[in-house]
Amino acid sequence: MNSRFKAWRKHLGWTFPMIALLAGCNGGDSTKPQTHALATYSSATWDALPAVSDSDLLAGFGSWRSACTRLKADPVWGAPCAAAANVPQDATAIRAFLQEQLQVYGLRSSGGNANGLITGYYEPVYPGSLTQTPAANVPIYGVPEDMIIVSLDSLYPELKGKRLRGRLEGRVLKPYDDAATIGTQGVKAPVVAWLTDPMDLQFLQIQGSGRVQLADGRQLRIAYADQNGHPYRPIGRWLVEQGELKKEEVTMGAISAWAKANPTRIPELLASNPSYVFFTRNPDSNEGPRGSLNVPLTSGYSVAVDRKVIPLGSLLWLSTTRPDGTPLVRPVAAQDTGGAITGEVRADLFWGTGDAAGHLAGDMKQQGQIWMLWPKGAPLPELPQVPDTK
Repeated sequence: MNSRFKAWRKHLGWTFPMIALLAGCNGGDSTKPQTHALATYSSATWDALPAVSDSDLLAGFGSWRSACTRLKADPVWGAPCAAAANVPQDATAIRAFLQEQLQVYGLRSSGGNANGLITGYYEPVYPGSLTQTPAANVPIYGVPEDMIIVSLDSLYPELKGKRLRGRLEGRVLKPYDDAATIGTQGVKAPVVAWLTDPMDLQFLQIQGSGRVQLADGRQLRIAYADQNGHPYRPIGRWLVEQGELKKEEVTMGAISAWAKANPTRIPELLASNPSYVFFTRNPDSNEGPRGSLNVPLTSGYSVAVDRKVIPLGSLLWLSTTRPDGTPLVRPVAAQDTGGAITGEVRADLFWGTGDAAGHLAGDMKQQGQIWMLWPKGAPLPELPQVPDTK
């Protein structure tokens, strides 16, 4: 989810990889820009962690362990996962296991700040149809037939995980259509389902997965499949730039209210975000949506992270607050990613399915701290270098 924009959650746009490639070709310039690490890991003791309840410990540990089927061959998490299989569902046993197997690192910004932004996301449920009707006429597109995806790391290992998306025009690969073009001209792609509101489609793309409520009572499960390669730009930022909302007022509810009051400007609002997400239909089940790690997300105990800072599969200790200010301290599992989930101390908490989860996710924009519980003896992740801004 994946991903908060659960789908932008996984992707880079066209521009950055091209710049990286072009920069790599400039062999005649020996001047290198000054850089610094994206974040830092600060060694800490177990006593430094804020206390959690036994119920939160059990749920958070269970969420992390649920992904061990995907991590059993992982060089970092394989051994702890194998040992975790024999740990009983008992808080004392879990605490002993964690302290025996893992060590604590506080996540810090490059400037040493321990505080960061904690947001939320959820699995929405929107009314729709399997066929186009007068009411349901907003298509949820599958992956376009003419979109070409180029993985760059086969030639440039330093660009691991980076991909280009485009369309061939003759022998030239050009960027794929942006959201505004797709919205007005359509795309050569199957239609997974039809929604009744263009804002529902935008929020579905932001969350990265969801359900379509059919008239016969069934619900279709819709999941992220791919993205058009353009960078994500928050529509809330556009509303702030237009003077329609103040920065501190931007929530999903406020954006929805603005759209209902300004229906003729919705196309302009949606065109401000060039990113466009394509979906696939998942089998019906009662499990949570699957994140980037391809395991079902656990409501309240799975998070989307910036995988450049926190590797997927990691067990984290999160200290933040709910939107109403109530403390929220618990272990959580890093099981998803998101294009908007970037930075140093950053996480997006999955709240579950439906309207109640949506209200929590839409209002959550809290300060928080994150500790990473990392296997003893394993080398810490290599953090990328980013250019100095001074």
